[in-house]
Amino acid sequence: MRGLWSLPKAAPALMRHIGAYIELAGLDLARTHREITAQVVASAIVAICVLFAVFLICLGVIAYFWDTPYRVAAIAWMAGGFLVAAIAAAVYRARAARARSPLLSDVRREWQEDRVILEKILSSDEN
Repeated sequence: MRGLWSLPKAAPALMRHIGAYIELAGLDLARTHREITAQVVASAIVAICVLFAVFLICLGVIAYFWDTPYRVAAIAWMAGGFLVAAIAAAVYRARAARARSPLLSDVRREWQEDRVILEKILSSDEN
């Protein structure tokens, strides 16, 4: 019950912290937006360039082996190469996803620090 009496003392600090949390959340969301946008743009550029390069390489390989008995083998080796590249890309993407900073990490960190301070303020008035 005593904690209710200490609430008016803590209210200004709580309001300042709520404002700071809102600002931190905005900064976290802006950073996350920038990270995701950069990843999407870079991924799109890489995908388009790789697609055209691979298409032209495949066309060249098929044209080179067209009049030989190795035509089917060349196509099979290219398919195997694409499979290996796809697996490598999936592994890279999984690692990149783990390395990304968690959403609202700054707000979470500040809340943990402020919760300890708030508990000290409220518990000191009960004594």
